[in-house]
Amino acid sequence: MKKNLCLFGLALVLFACGSKSEKEGEGTDIKTDSVEVEVETTDESESMKFDIFPVEHATVIFAWDTTVFYVDPVGGLGAFVEYPNPGFVLVTDIHGDHFDAETVKLVKGSNTKVIVPQAVADKMSKEMQESVIVLGNDETAELDGFKITAIPMYNLREEAMKYHTKGRGNGYVIEHNGNKVYFSGDTEDIPEMRNLKGIDKAFVCMNLPYTMTVAKAAEAVLAFAPKEVYPYHYRGTEGFSDVSKFKELVNAGNAEIEVVQLNWYPNQEVAK
Repeated sequence: MKKNLCLFGLALVLFACGSKSEKEGEGTDIKTDSVEVEVETTDESESMKFDIFPVEHATVIFAWDTTVFYVDPVGGLGAFVEYPNPGFVLVTDIHGDHFDAETVKLVKGSNTKVIVPQAVADKMSKEMQESVIVLGNDETAELDGFKITAIPMYNLREEAMKYHTKGRGNGYVIEHNGNKVYFSGDTEDIPEMRNLKGIDKAFVCMNLPYTMTVAKAAEAVLAFAPKEVYPYHYRGTEGFSDVSKFKELVNAGNAEIEVVQLNWYPNQEVAK
């Protein structure tokens, strides 16, 4: 699979392509002869060099130092051809907006480490099963300078239990050079989330009926107090959750938490 590194726009990728980084929430236009791509990046600091590229809904690409991660890649190869092969692929759950075996197969390179819960591995071909790393809730893998811990993700409301049962899927905490990044996966405001410590960047879902309300997401974030929080996975059966209200609730409770709103639905109009 041929990749065009010049489109990735990462300051730390070994190919300098003349891209420019902007402040959080602002876009970076990356232009080539034939393709124009708008991405959104975070500020880089000396202590944590991190770029985030929202793809759609639950799917995200990020680069931490020079290592590229894909989280829940779905939808076929088209959304990923502009990016380098990942060092890691993390899959959270079995649902189609998080896991597509064919997409995982297409995006992974020969050295990509694919980390999945057992329920996802069970849906893979035997060949794929032999090449993945299975983590259960609370299990940890230390690979290439990264410590990756599977965090439980599940529903609490009785009427929503059918969507995400405890033990089936994984959220993830990724640690590197003393920093921690958390992806919630599909979950409600469970104790395991509220009890997290020392999170630098948190990606937290909020959509009904599948996960939790904006208010519950804000309560959970205030409980574990990450330095930054990114609302993601906020499209439900009745439209989009009010991420501006989420920001208002979080900052009313703790003005020190930075709420970063990125465009997770580039092909659909989202009310701000």
